[in-house]
Amino acid sequence: METVTDNKNERINLRVKSRAKRLIERAAGFEGKTISNFILTSALDYAEKTVQEHEMMRLSAKDSHKFIEALAGPVHFNSKLMAALEEHDRRVVDK
Repeated sequence: METVTDNKNERINLRVKSRAKRLIERAAGFEGKTISNFILTSALDYAEKTVQEHEMMRLSAKDSHKFIEALAGPVHFNSKLMAALEEHDRRVVDK
């Protein structure tokens, strides 16, 4: 099974201050990882968390019920809904 870290054909370069590099080297050593692996796994963990926070919606039971009722009701295409749909089209990328 292919993972995000397989097939290494892309490159990311970054410059850091000496203090930041020493801290990363120290942390990587504690984890028994190379600096590259430490940075990659840390960035991927944070990226997954960030994407999940932006793609998932958590609702209370009350709000969940209201949401289901809204979905079941008729759709009225007012200016706010149209603006929201246009904003969605600008921000969301199909997978």
